[in-house]
Amino acid sequence: IMLLMSKTMQVISITHLPQIAAKGHSHFKVYKEDVNEETITKLTQLNQEERIVEIAQMLGGKKITDSAVVHAKSLLQ
Repeated sequence: IMLLMSKTMQVISITHLPQIAAKGHSHFKVYKEDVNEETITKLTQLNQEERIVEIAQMLGGKKITDSAVVHAKSLLQ
């Protein structure tokens, strides 16, 4: 459904699912930082290598394994 929608409109998806994140044309990471006792939400666009790392983390957690990286790369193809 999202693929069909994206042919005629812009689709923005916020997800924790690596299968969905890998299908996007662009990948942005949304994260929070605490600065001077204030929480700030930040957004950064990921390059291809950063996408692999981020999707591998979605698949396996903070500790990135070789198998998670291989799986992340296969999802991006």
